[in-house]
Amino acid sequence: CQAVLPAHAGPRGELGAGPLLRWMDAAACLAAEKHAGVSCVTASMDDIQFEEAARVGQIIAIRTKVNRAFKTSMEVGIKVTVQDVLTNAEKIVSVAYATYVAKPVGGGKVELKPVQLLSAEDHVEHSLAIERRRIRLGYVQVFQKLMQESNKEGDFYTCEEEDAVSTEHTHVQSTELVLPPHANHHGNTFGGQIMAWMQTVASISASRLCRSHPILKSVNMFKFWGPSFVGDRLVFNAIVNNTFHNSVEVGVRVEAYNCEEWIRDQPRHINSAFLIFKALNDKGELLTFPRVKPMTQDGVRRYHGALARRRIRLTRKCMLSAKGDKPSDAWETSNQAYLSYSNIAALTHLAGKPGWDITKTLDNVKIWTHEEGTVLSFKVEMQVKVPSQVAFSLLSDFSLRQRWDRHFLACEVLQAVSEEEKIYHVTSAPMTGHQPRDFVILVSQRQPCRPQEPYTVAVRSVTLRAVPPSPEFCRSEILCAGFQIHSNSSSSCTVCYFNQVTSGVMPYLAANLTGSSKSIEDTALECIKFLELEDSKC
Repeated sequence: CQAVLPAHAGPRGELGAGPLLRWMDAAACLAAEKHAGVSCVTASMDDIQFEEAARVGQIIAIRTKVNRAFKTSMEVGIKVTVQDVLTNAEKIVSVAYATYVAKPVGGGKVELKPVQLLSAEDHVEHSLAIERRRIRLGYVQVFQKLMQESNKEGDFYTCEEEDAVSTEHTHVQSTELVLPPHANHHGNTFGGQIMAWMQTVASISASRLCRSHPILKSVNMFKFWGPSFVGDRLVFNAIVNNTFHNSVEVGVRVEAYNCEEWIRDQPRHINSAFLIFKALNDKGELLTFPRVKPMTQDGVRRYHGALARRRIRLTRKCMLSAKGDKPSDAWETSNQAYLSYSNIAALTHLAGKPGWDITKTLDNVKIWTHEEGTVLSFKVEMQVKVPSQVAFSLLSDFSLRQRWDRHFLACEVLQAVSEEEKIYHVTSAPMTGHQPRDFVILVSQRQPCRPQEPYTVAVRSVTLRAVPPSPEFCRSEILCAGFQIHSNSSSSCTVCYFNQVTSGVMPYLAANLTGSSKSIEDTALECIKFLELEDSKC
């Protein structure tokens, strides 16, 4: 915990983002080093959103834990909360994920031990760390696709506003000398210190447009390209890339020089990041930023880059929010990675929830239900005498679904996005007095990274512009469904099917729970029969 003192606050009496970024990095680094047993350095910090402001006199608590260790790197989860000492109220300031790399003395490599999972939450975060890693590795590709689309559409910059401000007016340069207090015991500059310096210079750049004290609201991924050391000169160049009515994006580039490089003017590019600010007037109302106009070809590139990053940022906010607004389900370049993540994450969270109640038991089938507020979900657990990889292969191919599930009339592959992602159009039989239903679903499949992890097949509805609703069908929705397949032995597995109940599924579940129908049990038995029959053919 850390008390917010006047020295930590800005002109508005709120905790500055610079000190907070330093604390977050230090706390996460301690967690990483405790797990690795050697010195660690910051590799990157994912997009950071600041939800609440902390004021002087309040208490900041930073909780960190290693979610997953890879070969030489690990993901550390960071949760920042603020507590008011007078009211005892606690609010979340930020939830972030950082990647650290183990750097043992002597420059050798160390292979990290697996993380010990002690709780259901640990298991969930451990599974989702792989999905977040996919997003990190695929971010550049998504960004480049958006930029290419922009070029193809002829979406070039044209400034028609006479009062638009030149972006060159916002350029700020600052130089810092790395001293021992800025570095760890091996002489590497703390990543959090560099982030704090970047925030300071970016804030000055943004202030030239609003004549106020900007407030940092989010950061678009800090990525460290190389180290810097005690004695290095760090040169920070910040400039506004674009403005969006009530917000502004500032790009910051960091270059390092040792003494010889300083004389020869040979910089090392060690970091770049994009920071998003807002500004308030004296009444606490959001200020409007003026439009900007780039004056160089590189400025035009940065201008359009800001538009692409904003598109990704808004998509991420919708995908990872608890609300999950319906328009965000549209399958587009900017949100494919986040839809896939959301699909896998929703099923993983549902499967990991405590409080499942068993409602029916047959020889090889168990039906469980879970209630949380107004949300009802069910789980069907099946014991199957086939290898887990065979069950995974058969259940992830939804074109085979109608062979064992009578609710599926037809299933067509609309788009094979990758080996692990496919979009299907499904039609189902009508209930008495109702239209036939159809679905457009994303099926995401994942193989386990380790033997004790399950195979996963996650399902959710998406919107595909090429397949609008048809008058012949009632377009229905799957919020969260899918399979987790756990291996029991080389010839048997446990298949668990999950479904967060929607209005279309409720009649079937209600009939099963009251005993007037056995459609869920019958479908489960047909699934087992299908899997074992197909395995016997091999």
